[in-house]
Parts: sequence; C-alpha cells; structure tokens
Amino acid sequence: MNTSAIILMAGTQITVICVTAYFFYRVFTSPPKPEPDSYTDNDPDPS
Repeated sequence: MNTSAIILMAGTQITVICVTAYFFYRVFTSPPKPEPDSYTDNDPDPS
C-alpha cells in the first residue's frame, strides 16, 4: 500500500470517528423530553 492510500484511509477513519463522537455527544447531552403522564387518562372525572 502506498503512502497516499494510507493517508486517505487514516483521514477517512478519523473523519468517521469524529462525526460519530460528535453525534454521540449531542445525544447524551440533550435534555430529556417530558413524557405525558399516562395515568391522568385513567383518573375519574372530578365532577
């Protein structure tokens, strides 16, 4: 394998690793979405 192929392969792998790490960071640091309370639908009407 010649030098230019090794440089291209290493550059591609570094790019993919950086993009993957960036999106993992975005997923793990995003605030959780509030989930609706499923039990409020089961409560009897207060009337």
